Amino acid sequence: MVPFALAGAAAFAVALLVTWLAGAPDHWVEISLAGLIWGIPGTLTMVIHDRNRKRRRALTHGEFKITG
Repeated sequence: MVPFALAGAAAFAVALLVTWLAGAPDHWVEISLAGLIWGIPGTLTMVIHDRNRKRRRALTHGEFKITG
């Protein structure tokens, strides 16, 4: 999930740069800035979520072994 969160934040960063350099309406610049700002805690949340995934999976799914 982290790559998707990083890609979203990067897309908003590119949008911010393009809208700012192109002289787009202020609302567009503000929207892209807000997306970038919200993308930072979203990315951190996904990092924590993925870090805990292995532990959660071990609790709900037993170890898979092929015998015989």
